[in-house]
Amino acid sequence: MTTDTPSRTPRLRTRGLRFLNRRRPVLARLAGWSLLEAGQTFLFGYALARALDQGFLAGDTAVGLGWLAAAAVAVAAGAYGTGRVFHAVSELVEPLRDGLVRRVVGRALVEADHGAVSRLTHQVEIARDTFAGLVMVSRSFVFTAAGALAGLASLAPALLLVVVPPLVLGLALFLVTLRPMARRQETFLVADEAVAQVLDATTAGLRDITAAGAESRTAAGADGRFDAEYRAARTLARWGVVRVLAVAVAGRLPVVLLLLTAPWLLRRGVTPGDLVGALTYLMYALVPALQSLMQALGTAGSRLTVVLRRLTDGGNGPSASRGAPPAGPSGAGALPGARAGAARGEAPSGSAGRERPAVELRGVTFAYGPHAEPVFRGLDLAVPAGGRLTVVGPSGIGKSTLTALVAGLLVPDEGEVLLHGEPVRAAAHLRTLVPQEAYVFSGALRDNLTYLCPDPPPDSAVLASARAVGAYDLLLRLGGLDAVVAPGRLSAGERQLIALARSHLAPVGVVLLDEATCHLDPAAEARAERAFAERPGTTLIVVAHRISSARRADRVLVMDGTHALCGTHDELIRRSALYRDLAGGWSQPAGALGDADGVHAVAGPGLAGDRGHVVAHGAVGQVQAVGDLGDARPLGGQ
Repeated sequence: MTTDTPSRTPRLRTRGLRFLNRRRPVLARLAGWSLLEAGQTFLFGYALARALDQGFLAGDTAVGLGWLAAAAVAVAAGAYGTGRVFHAVSELVEPLRDGLVRRVVGRALVEADHGAVSRLTHQVEIARDTFAGLVMVSRSFVFTAAGALAGLASLAPALLLVVVPPLVLGLALFLVTLRPMARRQETFLVADEAVAQVLDATTAGLRDITAAGAESRTAAGADGRFDAEYRAARTLARWGVVRVLAVAVAGRLPVVLLLLTAPWLLRRGVTPGDLVGALTYLMYALVPALQSLMQALGTAGSRLTVVLRRLTDGGNGPSASRGAPPAGPSGAGALPGARAGAARGEAPSGSAGRERPAVELRGVTFAYGPHAEPVFRGLDLAVPAGGRLTVVGPSGIGKSTLTALVAGLLVPDEGEVLLHGEPVRAAAHLRTLVPQEAYVFSGALRDNLTYLCPDPPPDSAVLASARAVGAYDLLLRLGGLDAVVAPGRLSAGERQLIALARSHLAPVGVVLLDEATCHLDPAAEARAERAFAERPGTTLIVVAHRISSARRADRVLVMDGTHALCGTHDELIRRSALYRDLAGGWSQPAGALGDADGVHAVAGPGLAGDRGHVVAHGAVGQVQAVGDLGDARPLGGQ
């Protein structure tokens, strides 16, 4: 990833200045308490010099001890001031962290941002800790250096001629490394995010990676990310060597020069006590403060600049203008690199939206890995706006894969998927997907129901959606919209009702139910599906686990891994042996468990059409109408 560092740095600097300007009283308290540290530095070296010259070397032990006592008092006062400084620093650090967390969480709620976890759990904490360290170290260096230089000047101005030149040279060398270090640090952080992303996708899709035989390809991709991070770390380390050289010039060279020039200094009126005081300023004040400053600005400062830029700018994720919601957890049969989730947006309107299909697949080919058998090959499918399609077929045949392609969670190897004429990735705000394992997060029930809505809907709309899908009684039982829900205390069916109400409330035009009612009884399932079918401007695609869903649909797509037949329930009963087997297995005896459409709720065993499929044994080809295809003839010449 490339970044426009020169143009973004001034913007970051402006934000930083505004942040500090709003906290001027805190900065004033910080400076006030830091003056005690400057006084401690000045008095410590000066008192040692006077203790030697006027006390111990002059034979007056009492005077020497008196100066040492003054130095001890200065140390105690400085320690007290440092303690108070920590309170002031916390008043700067915690507001920064809170603001960054709000930015990251807000962006994650509206974007499909795979780097959000790394930003929230890693980069925000980096920013918090390094900012606190920078404030402490920078403040300490400024006031310590002021006290030390004032002390050297008060002892003997000639000492400044020896100490200041190498100090300035080392600082200049250090400043030269700042920009290259910042760039290398950003490269390292980008590589770290890439590693986190590939590990997240790989972990979510381990089962499918193994089933598709894609272990080698997946490992090679992960190795490439690790190698990139390793190379970035090595480059960063090389610049660190230059940083060490700058520390040596600015911190160690003045001590050496002071010792080498000691005879010359003594001939010019510098006393032994002055030399001891100067060494004290260097060894116990300037050198430690300088080393801390260079380390902080060099590594932590560069990292803070990069992290703040990535956290406060738009990043490299999708545009926030679409208002995409967070992805939910992977459901059953999770797909590699994808999470079952939903997006929100405006439903299409106008004549253009009515003329084109709501969902269209054109020549779609998809396989889970380069050596795996395609699940679909050259698949064409069109669902009209406002239509209602049910997808049925044996387990593992590719029904969930089809919904993932329509939702944009999977990218076809060939062909394209369109929603209302737009590529699915650009039109993700037009659809919502409800997976089998419904996502409910800990928090208020109102937030769970409304987070797919760009603007907070009125309570009346929320309650209407809950009533429509059959979740109103659950809402009352939980304590109303303001009740706090714990996902672990809800049954699978209750979680599905919440997810259904949430999607019914979302302003989208295409609704995908991937066995989203499998934990509900038949009557509840029928009520939920009818609620979506009766919602104005809604196109409904249902992956069914009960044949009753097919009887409620306008069209039914039946898949068996070789054929893909699309027609009405009555047409498929006449033309498809597999569909007859599925329908017969579900309908003996009719209505025994109270299904609203008079269909048995439990599948019969030993369906003739289900030959023990676990994965698709052949690619699903072009969908054709029932009347165009015989049962024994594969599509696409397969």
